[in-house]
Amino acid sequence: METRSYVQYINTNYIQQMQDCLDIANYFIARAYEDGRESSMTNMKVQKLLYYSQSLHLALQDEPLFKDEIQAWRYGPVCPPAYRFYQRFEAEQLPVPTQTDLLDRLSQEERDLLEEVWLYFGEHHAYTLSGMTHVEFPWKKARKGLPTQAASTEPIKIADMKLLGQQKLEEIERDHPAYEPLIKQLLAEAFSPSTQPPQYVQKGEVRDWLTSLLN
Repeated sequence: METRSYVQYINTNYIQQMQDCLDIANYFIARAYEDGRESSMTNMKVQKLLYYSQSLHLALQDEPLFKDEIQAWRYGPVCPPAYRFYQRFEAEQLPVPTQTDLLDRLSQEERDLLEEVWLYFGEHHAYTLSGMTHVEFPWKKARKGLPTQAASTEPIKIADMKLLGQQKLEEIERDHPAYEPLIKQLLAEAFSPSTQPPQYVQKGEVRDWLTSLLN
C-alpha cells in the first residue's frame, strides 16, 4: 500500500462512485453558512476539511472519498484542484454554493461522515487546523524534513492518511460526552460480583461495539 499511487490504489469500478472534491468542499461551505460560521470559511480551511474527510473515509471504508491527491504544501495538506478553484478568493470568505442537488449526490454514509468532520473540525480557524496538520506525521513525512517555508507538491500517502484517520476516529470517540461515564460504568460492571458468565468482545468487534454504545 505504501508504494502505490492514488490511481493504483483505487479500485477501477469504485472510481465511478467517488465524489468530486469540489462537491465535498461545497458541503462544508454550505454548512458554515447554516451555522453562521461563513466568515471563517476560506480556501485554507476547506483544504484542511478535505484532508480530514479523506483520512476518516479511508479509515472507515478503506477507499478514498475522492480521487484527487492531497499534497504536502508548506501551509499543510492541499487538494490542488480545489485550491485552484477557490484561489481567486485568496484568504477571503468563500461564497455560498449555488447547487441545489448537492445532498442528493451524497450517500447517507457520506453525509454522516462529513457531518462528523464538520462537528469535530469545523469550529476551528483555518490556522488552527493548519497547525494541527503540521504536527501530525503524514504531512511531516511527505515533506521529508524540508524547511518550513519550502514549497513542495509531494503527495501525502494514502496509507498514512488512513492511519491518521484511525487515530482521529479514536479521538472523536474519546471526546464524545458519553465516553467517560460509559467507560466508568463498564469498568464498574466488570469488577462487580455477577452470577452471569462474562461476555467478551471479540477481536475486530471493538469499534462496532463502542460505536453502538455511544450512538
